[in-house]
Amino acid sequence: MDKDTILKMTALEAGAAIKEGKTTSVEITKVFLDKIAEDNKKYNSYITVCDDALEQAAKADEDIKAGKLTGALAGVPIAIKDNICTKGIKTTCASKMLHNFIPPYDATVIKKIKAEGMVILGKTNMDEFAMGSTTETSFFGPTYNPWGDNRVPGGSSGGSAACVASDNAYFALGSDTGGSIRQPASFCGVTGLKPTYGTVSRYGLVAFASSLDQIGPIGRDIMDVAAMFNLICGIDEKDQTSTEVTPIDLDKVASFDVKGLKVGLPEQYFGEGIDKDVKEQVMNAVKLLESKGAIVETFPMPIVDYAIPTYYIIACAEACSNLSRYDGIKYGYRPEGVDDLMELYIKARSEGFGMEVKRRIMLGNFVLSSGYYDAYYNKALQAKALIKEAFDKAFEKYDVVIGPVAPTTALKAGESLSDPLKMYLGDICTVLINIVGLPAISVPCGFDGQGLPVGMQLIGKHYSEELLCGITAAFQKETDFHKRRNV
Repeated sequence: MDKDTILKMTALEAGAAIKEGKTTSVEITKVFLDKIAEDNKKYNSYITVCDDALEQAAKADEDIKAGKLTGALAGVPIAIKDNICTKGIKTTCASKMLHNFIPPYDATVIKKIKAEGMVILGKTNMDEFAMGSTTETSFFGPTYNPWGDNRVPGGSSGGSAACVASDNAYFALGSDTGGSIRQPASFCGVTGLKPTYGTVSRYGLVAFASSLDQIGPIGRDIMDVAAMFNLICGIDEKDQTSTEVTPIDLDKVASFDVKGLKVGLPEQYFGEGIDKDVKEQVMNAVKLLESKGAIVETFPMPIVDYAIPTYYIIACAEACSNLSRYDGIKYGYRPEGVDDLMELYIKARSEGFGMEVKRRIMLGNFVLSSGYYDAYYNKALQAKALIKEAFDKAFEKYDVVIGPVAPTTALKAGESLSDPLKMYLGDICTVLINIVGLPAISVPCGFDGQGLPVGMQLIGKHYSEELLCGITAAFQKETDFHKRRNV
């Protein structure tokens, strides 16, 4: 099979082609490794490329021929965000603190991927410890968006989104704490799913904010994303927050009809601060759904105004606790020339962490400190309850809530690094979903006046991944935005 055909297939098409003997896992993997070698200096989407990828592929081909591997994704290559533990492969979290850390175990999602016979191409770049919205805070340098002239890919899963958008992987795993799958998927013109909290095990995911973090897939289209979700979802005895999940019925997704679907549009998601082009493209997408029989209404959701303060108080509070383990003793960066324990702690953390991580640790310690706990952290927990109430009320009336993924398209590199508040405000459309653990999908729905991708966000009630995937499939049947590339 020729290179161009291999690169343009979806993951499910590639899996079928391998089984039918039209190509092999080795042939596909080699094409991707060559493409990564050619592109990575330009995009910097990978931190580590696996030197045993062809060996993995050869073993997959052997097991497929022997009938040991029968899954739809057997032999298919995948990229993994670099905060998901991979035995024997560096897992750096894009930080100097873990620049040489090699985990002694696999995350649960990695065990499932290996059991399927998938091939891990490498570990993708990200914002340090998943803290950022641009993939510019990485110790290994920024990732660049394949769509833009010096544009960011979004974050923190920017490397995962950029490698899919640049045909450097069929799909990738990312993690989403406040929009870190959906926002880069939107900026890069690919499809990303943030699953319901607990549907995918977090065992082996390096924690940022434990009550908000969720692993999910980024892919070329919704069928690939749904198939990947089915592979990685399910209860795990090593993660007490994980739950039993009914897998998505891919046939139902492929034939989904939006006729009679009740769609709610929060007024605050389309108000001040949302770029005109972004609003226009999302509304055009909603009109397409309406033309197919969906019933669309706008409704007020004033709690959106409290999204950013609530999220950043909770996220930073949990981050400062989770990152306290990095002390220069057990693993990770250890400075030289220290004379006592306190100096070791100070130097390890001041030299090992980047500026954004330090900022969030300091914010977290502040909101949890004596005298401020009630004023900030307790208030954030009260706001969280109100946010849940607002979504519960919305889902009594609507099957799905729709809005933009981000208020803008991809920013120019450096635009928000000098203004952290601007970067934080860019998460206004995504953070509410993590606060209450809902599922949401970023769907390419058009382009702005500069030719940059725009993403539409579909939000559903808990465990409604099949419905969201079905709506996305119906939309992607009628459009080709998800197929367009700038490579």
